[in-house]
Formats: sequence, structure tokens, C-alpha cells
Amino acid sequence: MYKLSGKLKLFSIIMMVIGAIGLVYGFMSTPDSTSEVKEILAEQNGDHGGERSEPSAEGHEKKSAHSEEAVPMQDNAEPQSGNYSKMESIHGTDEHAKEVHGQSHLEHAFHQMKAKPWAALYVSAFFFFMISLGALVFYAAQYASKSGWSPVLYRIMEGITSYLLPGSIIVGLIVIFAGENFFPWQNHELVEEDKLLQLKSSYLNFPFFVIRAVIYIAGWNIYRFLAKKYTNQQAEHPTDLSIYRKHYKASVIFIIFFLVTEATMGIDWFMSMNPHWYSTLFPWYIFATFFVSAITVIAMVTMYLKKIGLVPFINDSHLHDLAKYMFAFSIFWTYLWFSQFMLIWYANIPEEAAYFTMRIENYNFLFFGMLVLNFVFPILVLMNSDFKRVPWFVFASGFMILVGHYIDVYLLVYPSTVGTHWSFGIPEIGGLLFFAGLFILTVGNGLSKTPLLPKGNPFLKESENYHY
Repeated sequence: MYKLSGKLKLFSIIMMVIGAIGLVYGFMSTPDSTSEVKEILAEQNGDHGGERSEPSAEGHEKKSAHSEEAVPMQDNAEPQSGNYSKMESIHGTDEHAKEVHGQSHLEHAFHQMKAKPWAALYVSAFFFFMISLGALVFYAAQYASKSGWSPVLYRIMEGITSYLLPGSIIVGLIVIFAGENFFPWQNHELVEEDKLLQLKSSYLNFPFFVIRAVIYIAGWNIYRFLAKKYTNQQAEHPTDLSIYRKHYKASVIFIIFFLVTEATMGIDWFMSMNPHWYSTLFPWYIFATFFVSAITVIAMVTMYLKKIGLVPFINDSHLHDLAKYMFAFSIFWTYLWFSQFMLIWYANIPEEAAYFTMRIENYNFLFFGMLVLNFVFPILVLMNSDFKRVPWFVFASGFMILVGHYIDVYLLVYPSTVGTHWSFGIPEIGGLLFFAGLFILTVGNGLSKTPLLPKGNPFLKESENYHY
């Protein structure tokens, strides 16, 4: 039976404390006014005078200059004094327009900089939450399919899903309280001026948004509670197959519930950050991201427990199958990514292409680096069947896959909320440390509560004797 060591527990707590300090720093270091934003932009552009702090305003300035040059040429039949008065009037109007545009640019940058610590908090919170939810879905799929190879892994999956309750509550609170930092459709003034948002307001409104979030979180955690209850009862009454049948039915119902709620969750918590943009593949893309991440973590935790000698009933064939799932769903993720990207690129409709244009122009290295980590790397290292049986090789591959999918979640959030004012600094590192520490602590405690062999499962003997 696994027991969370005192050193690992202390390490997790230290990570959480350091991470919390980093997150607090992120919130405290955001600008308080547009004047601070102007100074920050001036420093970033290498001009402390602030004259080049607004690139879009500068472009507007150049355009206006060309307009001013054209005015006297077109009106050269008029008396000179008339021309001068007209130029003076146009110049004054243009200066005012530039001032308004510059102020609007500063306010937009201010809003994005204020959203940055929220984005750092959300990316890390969702990353670890999606691992626990993905593990729960994989667990339910094994029960619903009456799988014979995987029962020896059930307790490990249950341990990983122990993070679901705190993780889902934290993510739910973030999306509720982030407000306009994430979701522009919560700005009533903007909705009043936008006919498209008005048409979507029956779905994209705050009360219904909160209700849906509560339904998602409650439904996912209810199944997790029932699954844990049934496996404990099965261990106590191994000959009572009615318990297994209840667990099977609950798993089937959960998978149906999940397919619906995952789709609307992807729309609510990510796609509505860009309420004018939509993709019918997007919810499946989100699913592929957290499903492959969850299977990767299941494999990594399994290898760790096997290394310390706590799961002798798990053999290389089980590890090989987990690695095959890692490989297969990496390909599935790439298929969905390319399908979405290719169709939007080929159609080149501005309303749709803007989503990828933002990411390619301003997040180029991360955008294509993510593709290398999530597709090229798994293809190269997990294609070979023999490599899938080498624990350290699978572990190293899994780490790279997790890095790639963290970047994936980062790119889901930052371009939509922070825009061009992105970075990877103290708030982002703090978020990773805090939630990694919380995840290790919670999963470690979850694994230590029950024996790692799921006694009473009718397919347990088949799973223990699984070899090929």
C-alpha cells in the first residue's frame, strides 16, 4: 500500500507556498492606470519619451500625414488663405482623432495587462484539472467497455481523479470571477453595441453561464464519488456482481453526460473568450488535449509506483498499452488540430482566420513548437514498439508531451485575453508550482487511502495474467 512520504509532502507544500507568492506578485504588479501602461509600452519600445509606445497610433499618424499632403493639391484653385484655414481645420480634427485612438489603444492594453495574472492562474489550474478529468473519462471508458487488460490500473486512476474535486472547484471559481478579463460578452456596454453578441445573449449570459458551470462540476464529481463507492463495496463483497453492474451503468451514463458537457464546457470556458469566432471541431480538440495528457500522467504514475515496488502485478504489457494510447491520441490530437487549421486557412475568411493569425504572428515559436512536441516528437520516439516497453523512455516522452500540452492550453488562453502583452515570468511559474504542488499532495493522499490492487473486480485475474 502506498504512503505519501514526509519529504514529498513537505516538497509539495513548499512548491505551493512559493507558487502562491508568485501568483500574488503577478496580481500586485499589474498597472493601476493607463499612464502606467504608457510608461511600460514606452520602455518595451526603447523610447522613454513614450512617442513610440503606441504602434497603431503611429500608423494612424502616418496615414493622416499622407491625407494632409493631398488636401492642398486637390484644392489649389482656392485662395491661399482658404487653403490654409482648411488645412488647419483638418489638422486639428486629425490630431483629436489620433488622441482618441491613442487613448483607446492604452485602455485596451491596460485591460490586457490586468488580465495577465488571471490568465496565468487559469492556465495552470485548468492544466492539472484536465488531467484528473481525463483520467476519470479513461477510467469510465474501461468500465463501460468491460476491459480485461486495465483493472490493475484502476486504483491508480482513482488516485489521480482525487484531484478532480478541488481542481474543478478552483477552475469554476476562476471562470466565474474572472469576468470581463476573460469574457467580453459579460461587458453590457459592448453587448449593446454588438448585434451578434445580442443574438448569442440567450446562451452567453452570466446567470446561465454559472448554472452550466455548476452542472458540469457537480455531474463530474458525482460520478467520481459513485465510482469510488462502488469499487470499495466490490472489494468488501467480491462475489456480489450487482455492484459491478451498477458501476457499469453509472460509467455508461457518465460518458454520455461527459460528451455533452465537455462540448459546452469547451465553448463556455475557452471559445467564448472570442465570442465572434467559432469552430465545430473546437470541443473535440479540447477533449484530445486533456485525454492524451491524462493517459500520459497515468503512465508516469504507474512507472513511478512500479519502480518503488508497489505494483508487481503490473507488467510491461500494461505499460506498452498505455504508451500505445499516448501515441494514438497524440495522432488524434494532430488530426483535429490540422483539420481545424487547414479548413480555416484554406477558406481564409477574415472572421475565422483571425484566431490563427493572432497566434502565428505573435506566438510563432510557441505555436509551431507545440506542434513539434505534440506530434513530431511522439511520432519519432513512440513509433517503435520496443521503446514502449522501456520505462525511462516512456517517462521522458511523457514529460515532453505534457510540456507540449501545457503550451497548448497556454495558447488557448493568452492570445484571447492578454494579446501581444504575453510573457512567461513569475506569475506563470508561480501558477505551475502552486498547482503542481497541490496535485502531487492530493493525488499522493488519494493513492494512500486504499490498496493499489482493486480486489473483487471480476476481470482482475485476466488483467494480472495479461501478457503478449
